[in-house]
This record gives sequence, C-alpha cells and structure tokens, in this order.
Amino acid sequence: MALPRVTRSLSARLLVLTIGFVMLAEVLIFTPSIARFRETWLQDRVAAGHLAALSILATPDGMVTGELERQLLDHVGAYMVDLALPGRDMVMLGEAIPQVDKRVDLTRDDPLHLIVEAYEALVQADNRVLRVEGPSPRDPAANVVLLLDEAPLVGEMRDYGWRILGLSIVISLITAGLVFVALRWLMVRPMTRLTETMIAFRENPEDAEAVVTPTGRRDELGVAQRELYAMQTAVRAALKQQARLAALGTAVTKINHDLRNILASASLLSERVAMSEDPEVQRSAPRLMQAIDRAAELCTRTLAYTREGGPPLKRSAVDLRTLTEAALADAVLPEHGHTRLVGEVPEGLTVQADRDELLRVLANLVRNAVEAGAETVRVSGERNDGRVALTVADDGPGLPPRARDHLFQPFAGSARAGGTGLGLAIAREIIAAHRGELKLVSSTAQGTVFRLELPA
Repeated sequence: MALPRVTRSLSARLLVLTIGFVMLAEVLIFTPSIARFRETWLQDRVAAGHLAALSILATPDGMVTGELERQLLDHVGAYMVDLALPGRDMVMLGEAIPQVDKRVDLTRDDPLHLIVEAYEALVQADNRVLRVEGPSPRDPAANVVLLLDEAPLVGEMRDYGWRILGLSIVISLITAGLVFVALRWLMVRPMTRLTETMIAFRENPEDAEAVVTPTGRRDELGVAQRELYAMQTAVRAALKQQARLAALGTAVTKINHDLRNILASASLLSERVAMSEDPEVQRSAPRLMQAIDRAAELCTRTLAYTREGGPPLKRSAVDLRTLTEAALADAVLPEHGHTRLVGEVPEGLTVQADRDELLRVLANLVRNAVEAGAETVRVSGERNDGRVALTVADDGPGLPPRARDHLFQPFAGSARAGGTGLGLAIAREIIAAHRGELKLVSSTAQGTVFRLELPA
C-alpha cells in the first residue's frame, strides 16, 4: 500500500533535522572556543617571552650574544620582547619595528570583545604585526610586551577550526544515526502502521482487518491507537446502523401507502364498532381508534425521517402564546387527563417560523412529558439577546440513563417501552431547519427540562 509522500519522508526529515541541530550546536560551541584558543595562544607567547627575558637576567653582566638573542626570539616567535619587573630595569630583546598593525591588550577579558577579535583574525588574508601586552601567566607582576606576526596564529586557528568541523561532523552523524534509529523504532514505525490502518479503513470500513489493534503503550501514540480503535469501532457500528436505517427507510417508503390504506379501512371498521350498543364495545372503541391513529402517525413520522433533506418550511409570524395553547390542547390524552398543563408564554412574543412544524415539535415535547407520568407540565417563553426561547419543564421521574445517552438518536433514544425515539430526532431536525437549537437542560428525579431556542 502506497503511503503519502509526507509519511515516507518523515524518517529522512528527522535525520536531516538532527544533523542540522547538532551542527548548529557545534557552531555555538565553536564561537567561544576559537576565541579562547586565540587568547591561550597569545598568553603562551607572553609566557615564552617572559622566560626568554629572564634568561638575560641570569647572565653576569645582563648581556647575551647576538646569536643567542636571535635564538631566544625565534623560540618566542617575536620580533621584540620587553619585560618590566617591579623595582628593576626593563629588559629588552630584539629591536622595535616601526610598523605595528594592531594592538592587543590581554588584560581585557570581555567575552564579546574576544569573540570579535578572533573572527576578525580568521578573515584576514594578509599578515599583520601585533603588539601584544599583558601580564605573564607565570608572574602576574611581570608585564610583557611582544611584537610578533599574526600569520602563525591565524594558521593554527584555522587548523583548530577544521579539526572542530571534522569532529562536529562525526558527532552529528553518530548522534543523528542513533536518534534516527531510536525515533524510527519508537515513533516512525508505529506511525506508519497507524497510517496504513487509517488508509485501509478509509478504503474499506467494513473490513475487520482494517481496524487498528491497540498496544499497551502509555505514551501519546498509545493514546492515539486506543482513540483510533474506539473511533473506528463507533464508525463501523454507525455505518451498520445507517445501512439498516437506509434499508428500513426504503422498505417503509414502499409499504407506507398500503399500510395507510389498511389503517384507513381499520379506522372505518372501528367507527362502525363504536356504534354498537354493547357497553363493553363502546368503552373499547376509543382506545382502538387511538391505537390506529398512533400507528398511522408512526408511519408518517418514519417516512418523514427517512426522506432526504429537512422539512420544507412555510415561514410566517407565529404568536408563541397562541401556539403554546394549541400545543397543550393537542397533547391532552384521555388516559392522562389528570396531568396539569400550564402555559406561561407572555403576550406579544412572536417568531418567524413554520407554525405547523413548530406546533408539532412543542406538542411532541409536552406529550412526552405527559406520557412519562408528569403531574405538571409547564411551558414558558422569553426573549434574550436576539433569540426567542421556549422551555418545557415537567415534574416527572426524569429520563433513564439509556435515553440520556442516546438522546435525539432515532430508534435508540426512546424513554418508554415500545417507543422509537423518532419524535425527538425529527423535532431536532425541524428546529435545526429554523437555524435554532433544541437541547436537554436537565433531567433528574425531580423532573426534566427541554429548551427550544430560535432566532428572533
């Protein structure tokens, strides 16, 4: 299976980045190192000049032959050496030359100054004569002045730089190799397997082999594996459910017409049965009619939910107080006549909406509360920040955990036995088509509260 180019080049990018970061670190280390190397080299020359001048003091008359003086100066690598000791005359070897290109004060130990001086020396193409002055490392009381060429110093600095560069390359390659192997083993290979699984799942979600197998890792990759496994499992379950719903929708669409005809015939027969003089039949006939009406309504709801797209809206100015009164009237059921229905929507509260669809939603919410066993159902309304809200609150036993977990899911979110959960699912779609929101505010043993919000 071909992977995206980004995935294939991840290992190479890690290798290149590691080498680059190591080289950058070496450059940052090299900068103070080369400055320290130059300072140490000059101090060594000062120390050598100090020893050469002391050799003159060791002679009986403080004089040396010209040949010995040249050898001492060659050993120091300088044209001239001056030594000043406290309480003694200055000792001088060689002769001063008129041309001095740069003065170097070794008593100045500012790090930035030393770095600038070092890089200035490195870029010099021509030799310069330096006048170096500073205390001797062997005797801080002895002040030494040297005149010497800069070319030998620059040569050794460049050799030192090449050695550092070579060492840096070796270190960077070794480090990059180790990091590359470690990252590839710990991260790249698991990420590759994870990517391959995701691609395979995208191509064939129904294939059980395309689901990732979580490992026992506790790091971020382990979390990603477990979350991907949970997501793939949920997606597969959702796809299976969607397939069943699609099949159900197709079947219901085909049989809906015939079923409604059958229910219509049953309704006519029920009306004739209701005309019977038998008291028992007269008591049973209304329940039979209600059962038939509910069956017809279920067919209508199921067919409405399976069609594509939201319901077509016929917007108009809807008075919510009048709408609430109609919804409360529609929600009254004979077997639940003891339920107290209260409307507390203020006058003048209007909204642009489809009255029939909005009535359907509100009546469904009230009817659900009545069927759940609430003794009081209260509908209130308010306007706030450009939105209109209707609240349906009851004092029933609250929604069971399964209904709360699968709220607004068709065929899964019903709160009563035998229910389909289509009512809330369709209600939410209707409100969403109005660019509003239907949500559960709370559901406890003291009651349930739904809130319906629409743009004013």
